[in-house]
Amino acid sequence: MSTDITYAQELDKEDELNEFRHEFYQSPERLYFDGNSLGLLSKRAEQAVNTIMESWKQYGIDGWTEGEHPWFYLSEKLGRMSAHLVGAQPKEVIITGSTTTNLHQLTASFFQPNGKKTKILADELNFPSDIYALKSQLQLKGLHPEEHLIQVKSRNGHTLETSDIIEAMTDEIALVVLPGVLYRSGQILDMKTITKEAHKRGIIIGFDLCHSIGSIPHQLNDWDVDFAFWCTYKHLNGGPGSVGGLFVHQKHFGNHPGLAGWFSSNKEKQFDMEHSLTAASDAGAYQIGTPHLLSAAPLLGSLSMFEEAGIGKIRKKSLLLTEYLMNLIDTELIDHGFTIANPRDQAIRGGHVYLEHPEAARICKALKANRVIPDFRNPNGIRLAPVALYNTFEEVWKMVNILKSIMENQSYKHFENKRGVIA
Repeated sequence: MSTDITYAQELDKEDELNEFRHEFYQSPERLYFDGNSLGLLSKRAEQAVNTIMESWKQYGIDGWTEGEHPWFYLSEKLGRMSAHLVGAQPKEVIITGSTTTNLHQLTASFFQPNGKKTKILADELNFPSDIYALKSQLQLKGLHPEEHLIQVKSRNGHTLETSDIIEAMTDEIALVVLPGVLYRSGQILDMKTITKEAHKRGIIIGFDLCHSIGSIPHQLNDWDVDFAFWCTYKHLNGGPGSVGGLFVHQKHFGNHPGLAGWFSSNKEKQFDMEHSLTAASDAGAYQIGTPHLLSAAPLLGSLSMFEEAGIGKIRKKSLLLTEYLMNLIDTELIDHGFTIANPRDQAIRGGHVYLEHPEAARICKALKANRVIPDFRNPNGIRLAPVALYNTFEEVWKMVNILKSIMENQSYKHFENKRGVIA
């Protein structure tokens, strides 16, 4: 592989998704590689918010049933637009809540300790909020988290072995909750195999797709996954605090939600105002409160781009970008103490590259001082996410060369090796 910028420029000329880059607001003076934390604003997302605002202005309360996007049905519409990204039937997906709210809802609905089966299986590498929620749910059931939450150990601190997960599925496990992609290392778990093994043992299983949706293809329905949940502000570019999403396999339709609420209702019955809930007969039953319209609106625009681009093409370019980035790191930064801690194997590598370095915090600060936006993960991790819809190969080349200059000049030493309030 050539390390010359002309090679990157040639790759950009061959990029079949290049047209989508111009859909996003970008500063020509900034290189943005933090799309796995917060995706960039697109013109379509901005317009979608304006459209919902206009319907509020024009219709007032009648906006619930009138206009281009009636609010009463918006969560379901966005669910249908998201279904192809997770390999689901349209009615199996609803856009609602937040990552943690949806995990609470799904755990309350599917964690039914009985007899020996009183434990939840998770992992030690998952994002903290998932663990907080699972511990809370155990406590609500009168179970001690230290005893009833089992966390699969990592052999190397970065990845999980499928065999270790399966071995931990004892006859005491009632529920398994795992990430689809590990947030640090970007490892893709073998969701199909893990689900199959959980069901062999009579265990319900769900996945956190925050770092996989919009980045890799899924086949949740075919894999027979019981449930899943995710945020929409990372690869889906829904904006800060945008509404989350959840999937419930159709085999569970008709079950009562663990946390019932106003929008859990069958829409034909909702305004009958009965005090006995008639739950929706699809994933809509797992909604709780009124949709957050202005936080859901950007998805009308951003999801339309995913429909047009196709997750297959997005995944193809993502793999090329991360492969190119790792090759440049291997050749240009080999003498500067970086370790690539994400999987090299394309089959299990998600949408970002994870570097480790003892000076990671101050290196990230130096990058930002040079108008490069990375993501620091305590204590020594640097995540770099070249996003298929808006990053280019030339940007990857520029970023690596800026990083090389920072290391050669030791300009990172001008900064404290300590994270900021938000890392």
